[in-house]
Amino acid sequence: ALGSVVAVGPAAVNLRTAGNYAILSQSGVSTVPPSAITGNVGVSPIAATALTGFSLTLDPTGKFSTSGQVVGKLFAASYTSPTPTILTVAIGDMGAAYNNASDRANPTFSNLASGAIGGLVLGPGLYKWTSGVSIGSDVTIAGGATDTWIFQVSGTLTIAGAKKMVLSGGALASNIVWVVAGAVTTGAGSHVEGVILGKTSITLQTGTTANSRLLSQTFVALQKVRDIFSACRVVVADVLPLGYCHQISYGLFYFLVPNHRTCSTITISPWCSGFEIHSVIFASLVSDAFEPKKNYSFLSLLHLYLCHI
Repeated sequence: ALGSVVAVGPAAVNLRTAGNYAILSQSGVSTVPPSAITGNVGVSPIAATALTGFSLTLDPTGKFSTSGQVVGKLFAASYTSPTPTILTVAIGDMGAAYNNASDRANPTFSNLASGAIGGLVLGPGLYKWTSGVSIGSDVTIAGGATDTWIFQVSGTLTIAGAKKMVLSGGALASNIVWVVAGAVTTGAGSHVEGVILGKTSITLQTGTTANSRLLSQTFVALQKVRDIFSACRVVVADVLPLGYCHQISYGLFYFLVPNHRTCSTITISPWCSGFEIHSVIFASLVSDAFEPKKNYSFLSLLHLYLCHI
């Protein structure tokens, strides 16, 4: 059984239905192909013409499109009902989440390092900067799986090329929120962790990877972005007894992640250390309970990882 833990940090920001999207924008989303996105993409109140560079294929229902660059669906306000209504709600939820996060008072840290946070280790808490934030070298976000971070940035957020946000101690990207009033820009080859709630534009340059949600009240621009994974909450549940490890062929372990979500953490239990994680199997599950399916007769589950949005 899992022991109880006490979360450290501010109350979590509720994204509501905005959390159903890896990218959500009010002005448009562009990509310079090829980009790779895991999760849904939505634009509203604008039409599908604001989704540029994706080579869209409209579904016969007219409710969404698909793209070879997206593992998920693309939605626009010009699509068939109920898509416009769903998007209107999501955009409203995005704005509410931004306001909630930006209005939090009594920060744990104010104007830390004058905004030059490269090289720092950031523990759980509410951080506030009255100007911009720059990441000129790798920054570490350290804490447990239930801890939370809110970073309030009144100016721009800039990450230098090839620099990374690094998670430590079990910290989850889904528990990290960057609420940014100015433009967000990542340099080529950089890496982002956490949900970005942007008042203005979000631009990810060539080779950027992001374990993130990009939720912008204006425009999102992607330039040959290697990977965007929609950050998700991970719940671990033991589903097989101890001692099962030696029964798995070749010592390989398989993990199940629902709905094509990529979780920020995949590990194996200590008693099976030294073995290789061979692959991640995608499937649709509607509950926290593992329900064996005939197509998975060779699937050996040590832990079940569920993503909650």
